Amino acid sequence: MSSDQQGFVPPAEMFEVPVRLVGEGFRLEPLGPEHNEGDLAAWSGSVAHVRATPTFLGDWPPEGGMSPEENLADLVRHAGDFAERRGFTYSVLEGERDGEGEVIGCLYIYPAREDPARVRVSSWVRADRAALDKTVYETVLRWLVEVWPFDAERIDYAAR
Repeated sequence: MSSDQQGFVPPAEMFEVPVRLVGEGFRLEPLGPEHNEGDLAAWSGSVAHVRATPTFLGDWPPEGGMSPEENLADLVRHAGDFAERRGFTYSVLEGERDGEGEVIGCLYIYPAREDPARVRVSSWVRADRAALDKTVYETVLRWLVEVWPFDAERIDYAAR
């Protein structure tokens, strides 16, 4: 792990990375292989909408899509980043109770490539849940400032 990644969040004995956030009509849980089918369906059914979301601006998802195996490899990579504290990706799930709802989006929290002292945050929701985008943004931004060890001025998260 590079020194930039080590400085992204404090060590585990000093900061426990949150594994859950419940908002109005949604919840977050760490993205993992168990979300493959729902994640693939969520973004592949909303490519144009996701590409129009601030911070994506047409560079993801891939126009040609991904196979279930390629998507799974991407989820495994994100889960590895989470476990190693290099970056944190969450599934946005419909509903507020565990065990309910389908994947309706994704949230990414990573050090900015161009300046690892900054926090790059991006999120998307499915086109059919577009009305929830602002709620997710506002709830997550508040959570990042109140719970995470990030100063508000270090967080780059495009407003909705």
